[in-house]
Amino acid sequence: MEGKLDIHKLESLAYNLEGNLLFDNTSKILYATDASVYREQPLAVAIPVHSNDITKLVKFASANKISLIPRGAGTSLAGQCVGNGLVVDVSQMNEILSFDKENKTIIVQPGIIRDELNRFLKPHNLFFSPITSTANRATIGGMVGNNSSGTTSIKYGVTRDKITSLKMIMHDGSLIHFGPLSKDAFLKKLQLPTIEGDIYRFFKNKLTLEIQDLITKEFPDASIHRRNTGYAVDEILNTSVFTATDKSFNLSKLIAGSEGTLGFITEIEIELDDVQPPIVSVVATHFDSVKDALISTKIAMKHEPFKCELMDKIILDCTKDNKEQIANRFFISGDPKAVLMVEFRNHSKDELESQVANYIRAIDKENLAFHHSQIHGSQTSKVWTLRSAGLGLLANIPGDKKAVACVEDTAVKVDDLPAYIDDFTALLKKYDQEAVYYAHAGAGEIHLRPILNLKDEKDKELFYKITKETAELVKKYKGSLSGEHGDGRVRAPFIPHMVGPDIYQLFVDIKHTFDPNNIFNAGKIVNAKSITENLRTEYKTPSPTKTTYNFKPEGGFLRAIEKCNGSGDCRKLPEENGVMCPSFHATRNEKDTTRARANMLREYLISGEMKVSADEVKDVLDLCLSCKACKSECPSGIDMAAMKAEFTQQQYAKNGASLRNKAFANIATIHKLFQFAPAIHNFGLTQKSISKGLKKMLGIAAERSIPKLHKSLHHWNKNRTSSESSRKLHLFIDEFTNYLDTEIGKKAVLLLEALGYEVIILKHPSSGRAEISKGFLAKAKKIADSQILFWKDKVTRDIPLVGIEPSAILGFRDEYLRLVDDSLLAEAKKISDNTFTIEEFLAKQFSEKKISRDLFSKEKKSIQLHVHCHQKALSKIMYSVECLSIPSQFHVELIPAGCCGMAGSFGYEKEHYDISMKIGEQILFPAVRKSEVDYVVAAGTSCRHQIQDGASVKSYHPVEILYHALVSVKKP
Repeated sequence: MEGKLDIHKLESLAYNLEGNLLFDNTSKILYATDASVYREQPLAVAIPVHSNDITKLVKFASANKISLIPRGAGTSLAGQCVGNGLVVDVSQMNEILSFDKENKTIIVQPGIIRDELNRFLKPHNLFFSPITSTANRATIGGMVGNNSSGTTSIKYGVTRDKITSLKMIMHDGSLIHFGPLSKDAFLKKLQLPTIEGDIYRFFKNKLTLEIQDLITKEFPDASIHRRNTGYAVDEILNTSVFTATDKSFNLSKLIAGSEGTLGFITEIEIELDDVQPPIVSVVATHFDSVKDALISTKIAMKHEPFKCELMDKIILDCTKDNKEQIANRFFISGDPKAVLMVEFRNHSKDELESQVANYIRAIDKENLAFHHSQIHGSQTSKVWTLRSAGLGLLANIPGDKKAVACVEDTAVKVDDLPAYIDDFTALLKKYDQEAVYYAHAGAGEIHLRPILNLKDEKDKELFYKITKETAELVKKYKGSLSGEHGDGRVRAPFIPHMVGPDIYQLFVDIKHTFDPNNIFNAGKIVNAKSITENLRTEYKTPSPTKTTYNFKPEGGFLRAIEKCNGSGDCRKLPEENGVMCPSFHATRNEKDTTRARANMLREYLISGEMKVSADEVKDVLDLCLSCKACKSECPSGIDMAAMKAEFTQQQYAKNGASLRNKAFANIATIHKLFQFAPAIHNFGLTQKSISKGLKKMLGIAAERSIPKLHKSLHHWNKNRTSSESSRKLHLFIDEFTNYLDTEIGKKAVLLLEALGYEVIILKHPSSGRAEISKGFLAKAKKIADSQILFWKDKVTRDIPLVGIEPSAILGFRDEYLRLVDDSLLAEAKKISDNTFTIEEFLAKQFSEKKISRDLFSKEKKSIQLHVHCHQKALSKIMYSVECLSIPSQFHVELIPAGCCGMAGSFGYEKEHYDISMKIGEQILFPAVRKSEVDYVVAAGTSCRHQIQDGASVKSYHPVEILYHALVSVKKP
């Protein structure tokens, strides 16, 4: 596609077509769209589409010479979804169209997510077998486009093997159903005077015996099941059209792996497998070298495993400091250079144990490994979670040098793997390079990534040289340069070398036959640009941005943003037991993902050709709820809440802040002013005219209830006598507990005293939570400094600081460490180490046998628990569960919801009210409404308010439940 897409022209064209707006959701938001090293200049405009839009979209693109770049999520690492044109997001085309249980087939739209599909199939004891590491957000359409493989390909095959047929819209808008054809049916197709007839005539005429021989000679070895080099013409040779066999001719096998370059897929028929045997064990074998692990892979494959995956020391080290993955390292012993994780499954426990024992004996006989960890049952999922995090974790390598995706997709025969890796290692050593080695050892495919700085011209040159020489090395072993990630932009330029000029010309002709106007994902597989063009790093790094937050650990604000590598973990759905990203869960729009926000911020900071405006950045940041989930759930550790707050502070400095934002940020001051007569405040809220007018003036949703103000907790505590004890703690009285949740604060004090603690309550600065959440960081910094100065000589290991409201107390663990002056950072860290949520404190004290169950009622109570987002990100859910489980007859059921949707002031704001409620309605509200428990519990004040507004159910703070469970304690 020549030239660059003019966005304004696109908008004009979209309206001019039949006088109507063509794309309901056309967005001017620009962002990179996959996990490759590429970006277009300009980046493509992206539109989410529905099935009824596709035909007119294709006709529009043909008429206006605009490239269509299909995308879903979780399958593109080679630049397939980066281009100058319309990025067409199919993730909202996610319906199951038909299901034939008896014949084990299903027809789906391309946007359905792999794990989403398998949740539907699970009750029927069937599943779609390719398991990519990104299965919780990978769309089936993307898996078809890339011919994805995943960890189970050694047992079940690749995506291509599971595709029975598909429907595809061609360049003229016509729809063709590609499926299995007998020889007679194929000959009938040759008579069609249509594009479909042209396509079948092309293959009949072009695949001469000479070309067939060349394909056999030049293509990767047929025993390598992961091979995606170019178009899979080898898949249609051994059929009844060309040989004496009954095997059907099926072009859907060739379309699988074509990366959206031939047409636009709208329906996919999939062959399903019976669910895997239920009894499972993983043997994680530890080695002192990658080579020993690869030699052992050949042994492992003789024992019929279901999975056989490798992780090297570099990637294992990346998991050490990742909060989400530390717990998943439980099976790692010592400091191995490589770990081979081999999964065995069976219907018989005895047979499985025998299989595992035989494998371990075979490895030990060769004296290659120093340790075997055996993991069984549900614990095995943690092993694969650690393995799946690999791609994103690689982005955490500090500095500008990163593990670069260029030759990470090579596949050779398993028997050739040790020798191939030896040669590859020697190749890198020649350039003084070290690579990362991980992934699918059992399939002969190790993801190999050299560590390069693509901002540096010398490393850019190495990027090309290493890729070129690796292509030559792969050819030597008759392997595939593209195993499962596809050719995309990064490997397509080397296809002529991999298959020779004649077969490459065949690929060019295939592309032209299907797509003569070159509108489908132009520049992929054939006619690709140089791999060094349009790199994400093609910009001059600007002078460091002066920030209020401290981004020094990341190397500055821009480098903190650059940690996002596009892996798309922020696109996982709420059913995946995570929080990230609440707004995306509600909208399913790429614009509302963490990676879209990071990419927009990067473009804004570098002020490159894109010239992204502050208003466009504000638009893409608007639905960030600052839930903090990305800080822990994103493998790259992107802290979008901090980035949004920093950007907002800088905009305030330029343009000032709105009245509403000022009001929310200063809510503690407002509540303090009304302490002389809280009744006046509350009376105003109950008067419809006053309340309605106030909400309208401040832009607060009319549907929202406003919490009542109370005489402060400090006022209550002023004239009371505290109990004395050798066990002391400071209770942090945050502004929410002090003025709004006063009764909760009272019960927290009385509970702690009843448990034998001396509760020290001091008048200290406010938490600054409201200022932080609304982006008033300059003021928040003063608060943070004053907090550290106030507490530095008071908080110790023996006298910790304990807080009631999670978002307030956890500021000591999070934002304060970015806000305080460097001179106070050591003190801030010391205080942080001795600061706890009240649930953490009570759970730990109970585990240390400092709290007795005998102090609590033995009455049976059922509890439904919703955990605050900041607790999930910065603490552990288990503390809330363990705290509430102190009474022996309390049964705690965890609600598997992410964010409640309120998120401080977010849910109050009229423009955010609907999406706030939509987030709550996904899992939280329905779970609460249908429950028949004694108590619904939520520690966050926002969470309790949201549950009341959304489900009309009263919820309680954990301390209230424990307080009321006390026995033999005098209560007010």
